[in-house]
Amino acid sequence: MVTAAPRARRVHPRTAVLPAHGRRHNLSLLLQTLYSAGAMSRADLARRLDLTKVTVSDLVAELLESGHAVELGPSDEVRPGKPATLVDVNRTGLQIIGLDLAEHQTLRAAVLDLDGQILARAERPMPDDLGTKAVHPIKEKPIEGDPVLEVVLDLTREVIELATAPLLGIGVGTPGIVGPGGVVDTAPNLGWVDVPLREVLAAETGLPVFVSNDADAAVHADHTLGGGGDDLMLVKVGRGVGCGLIVGGQRVRGAHFAAGEIGHVTVGTDGGAPCRCGKDGCLETWLSAPNLERLLAEADPVDPDRPRREAGERLGIAIAPVVAALDLAEVVLTGPEDLLGGVLLDMLDATLRSRMLARPSTSLTVRLARDSDDIVLRGASVLVLWDQLGVT
Repeated sequence: MVTAAPRARRVHPRTAVLPAHGRRHNLSLLLQTLYSAGAMSRADLARRLDLTKVTVSDLVAELLESGHAVELGPSDEVRPGKPATLVDVNRTGLQIIGLDLAEHQTLRAAVLDLDGQILARAERPMPDDLGTKAVHPIKEKPIEGDPVLEVVLDLTREVIELATAPLLGIGVGTPGIVGPGGVVDTAPNLGWVDVPLREVLAAETGLPVFVSNDADAAVHADHTLGGGGDDLMLVKVGRGVGCGLIVGGQRVRGAHFAAGEIGHVTVGTDGGAPCRCGKDGCLETWLSAPNLERLLAEADPVDPDRPRREAGERLGIAIAPVVAALDLAEVVLTGPEDLLGGVLLDMLDATLRSRMLARPSTSLTVRLARDSDDIVLRGASVLVLWDQLGVT
């Protein structure tokens, strides 16, 4: 007897369409239902999706043939007649490669299962000479001279060798603005301009590749795997500062694919430290991990937490209008917990509440993300699930 009942996750959308008009839609919806609710019989799927048993059997047969679903064996539920056979997403028979390029000291990669669990890891130090030659749209030798991209490709090759099952694809969380086709339009922290990252990785590996901003990947992880709600902002602090937005259960991209690029928003009118972008007083000058570590090292011993309070306050000033305008229910911080927890998180909470229309304290949650160290890797795997299976 086999049973499987992972915790429930959201399923979007909630209504099936006629098979003749949307077979791909119904395949995706069936996978989402299994991914959310766990193993089910064909009859239960038909009832849940309001489709005929014949249609569901046909859809399941296609998913079994493609390897995206598996039969687990008979259900232990007591019913008249022959026990029903349970079907589930192929959680252990398929794997995903995740890349996290946003840490300020290392480039990280992992093999993950379809539930976002990390099975194997690899990493490389960030090259010291990054950005000496930015890569532009693919020519004859797209990686020649770019130290970061060469390390990324080497790291990808290594982690692919660690996989123990067929690979569904590669998900990448990178700093910077990611445009259509997986092109990194600009990533100053990596020295990149117009880097066709998706095309380079796909050409190297022959696998489907999905590239996203690292904060967008992180918010997908929190929303899909971390229990986050349908209206949340996730602020990611690392080498830089960015955020991902989920509104109404959908990720917000923006007109220029740059929604959430808050790191170089000038915070306040009282000046501030010079920023590498050329302005003074950008949010990153207070909040990025390297800058905050430096400010803490230089802090007055009489008031060692002042940098944390200032960083929390400046972040609250920057995002309060967004939280209010979108009526968000959660603000989530992810990054080094020793920097972001405690004083900084408390000051962020207090600043937000002081700058917004009074409302019940339970209507806004300010918290740290679960499993911050791996959130981009896990979010990258969610992006592949969405891209290849339609699971959100």
